[in-house]
Amino acid sequence: MTEETVVLSFPIITTFLVYALLMLYIGFYFYRQNETTEDYFLGNRTMGPFVSALSAGASDMSGWLLMGLPGALYVGGLSQSYIAIGLSVGAFINWALIAKRLRVYTSVISNSITIPDYFETRFSDDKHILRLISAFVILIFFTIYISSGLVGGGKLFEATFGLDYSYALVVGTVIIVAYTFFGGYKAVCWTDLIQGLLMMGALIIVPCVMLYHLGGMSEAVYLVSDINPQALSFGNGVGLVSVISSLAWGLGYFGQPHILVRFMSIKSTRDIPTATFVGISWMVISLIGACMIGFLGIAYVVKFDLSLSDPEKIFIVMSQLLFNPWIAGILLSAILAAIMSTASSQLLVSSSTIAEDFYKKVFNKDAPPKLVMTVSRIAVLLVACVAFFISTDKDSSVLSIVSYAWAGFGASFGSVIVFSLFWSRMTRMGAIAGMAVGAVVVVVYKNFFIQYFGLYEIIPGFLFASIAIILVSLLQPVRAGTKEAFDTMLKNL
Repeated sequence: MTEETVVLSFPIITTFLVYALLMLYIGFYFYRQNETTEDYFLGNRTMGPFVSALSAGASDMSGWLLMGLPGALYVGGLSQSYIAIGLSVGAFINWALIAKRLRVYTSVISNSITIPDYFETRFSDDKHILRLISAFVILIFFTIYISSGLVGGGKLFEATFGLDYSYALVVGTVIIVAYTFFGGYKAVCWTDLIQGLLMMGALIIVPCVMLYHLGGMSEAVYLVSDINPQALSFGNGVGLVSVISSLAWGLGYFGQPHILVRFMSIKSTRDIPTATFVGISWMVISLIGACMIGFLGIAYVVKFDLSLSDPEKIFIVMSQLLFNPWIAGILLSAILAAIMSTASSQLLVSSSTIAEDFYKKVFNKDAPPKLVMTVSRIAVLLVACVAFFISTDKDSSVLSIVSYAWAGFGASFGSVIVFSLFWSRMTRMGAIAGMAVGAVVVVVYKNFFIQYFGLYEIIPGFLFASIAIILVSLLQPVRAGTKEAFDTMLKNL
């Protein structure tokens, strides 16, 4: 039996349509509430802890949670779960150490509504160099990142509706772009809340039903050990470099603009502990579920003699085979939810970069809010078009695309964010050097050196960026006012 034997049904089509229309309705609902750029880009800083936490989680995980990660476990076994461990630790540290300081600095010290805004005010950069470099980094790596979501959406619609990949890609792109175009940040956050709950529910239900059909965990382990004993190993046969690389995914959290902006928009710093608990709980449950689907998929394919041509479709196939079409439609909507929540957040950050950081701050400083929002909506379309063309390669791996963009942000932005919030001696040139070195090292290492060393590119990128920040900062004095602003942040913590 193959996954292609699954027959398209009316209930699955209906469920997808209802879900997509609900998301679009939310986008149109918030359309009229966006009166200022702070409304459109940050929801006027009114997001509560539950919305902020689940929005951060849902926008973080993307389609790789239901496709890329299960696919990695299906191919590589339990050793691939080190990625989940690294991400959980990194996310917790990000909430615990970064969230409060960034929220205070971007509201008390200066009203920063984008990450480039924060960098410019933190280092008194009157030349706009940091703003332009960070905006360039955002557009490059987010366009790549968004393309991973579109690839996931294309695979979803191809497998579910039997569409040709190119047509499936168009359908997924139109849905994602439409509600981001109209709704702005509030629409993105409230849809993220719904999508996050849907994703977690699917990741709990599917592995439980898989276990039932397999006859329990002991039977599943026996089947896996019979065909692939290495899949049961966390360490044997897995090199130290591979383990370190998987754990290093956690470093990426410090530099993800679509996650950091959730810290900036939360209603109060008093909400951060609650948001941390909600967000990390959601994340751990969802990651365990995703890992279980991939691992149990090995046993299921063997026991029921299935043929799986694309490992990243294991969740799709299990949803269609194990559930009646109405339930399958809801579960498969979880993949669409994961893709939409991340791609929409990234499109919004990318558009804010073009509208706020390029157009308003550099070219038209007196632009009224309505004009800035119009430019932002045009930017959504432009970025989506470029990402669409990158996504046209049907054989692209969702996980590999995400890992590249994740490393780019983690190395270039992550190093600068951490040092800027914890080291008062850091200078403007240090930030510029760190950001540039981090981005360049990731790109160069990924394309020319990774085959020799095997380490995930975020590690050398983050390391060299940190060294550049320290060395360059120590070679020059701190700009007037930056030390005082840093001290003011500390007093408001």
